[in-house]
Amino acid sequence: MPRPALLFVCLGNICRSPLAEAAFREEAARAGLDATADSAGTGDWHVGTAPDRRALAEALRHGLDISGYRARQVSPEDFRRFTHILALDRQNLADLQAIAPADATASLSLLLDHVDGRKGCSVADPYFGADEGFAETWREVHLAAQALVRALAG
Repeated sequence: MPRPALLFVCLGNICRSPLAEAAFREEAARAGLDATADSAGTGDWHVGTAPDRRALAEALRHGLDISGYRARQVSPEDFRRFTHILALDRQNLADLQAIAPADATASLSLLLDHVDGRKGCSVADPYFGADEGFAETWREVHLAAQALVRALAG
């Protein structure tokens, strides 16, 4: 079985996907799971920038420093490099399916498909909302990270 390599994808790669990457990294380390994790966006607006200040603050509330993360856009190579590409919402999943190269090997799914009772659900985008939206995003991505680690370690 190949070493799990997970890519978490949202629109701009400054809110949801960096939090999902951080949550997964933390859970994988806690479980002793040898896995790779990264995040990216389907859009290019924020390439090279750090996560949103509210995402940074939410990660810090959980003891995680994501200030070194930098936004990047999904590339065709990602579909071969990663074993799993996890979209944070249905629109980004559709966009990923549309741009996947013919030789893609990564499995594509919604992140919340891996949480019991949440199949087909999207992680709400907190970008245009109040700061509290980032706490809800964390709860969702943390639940998914725990479920993914259980499935991959199991």
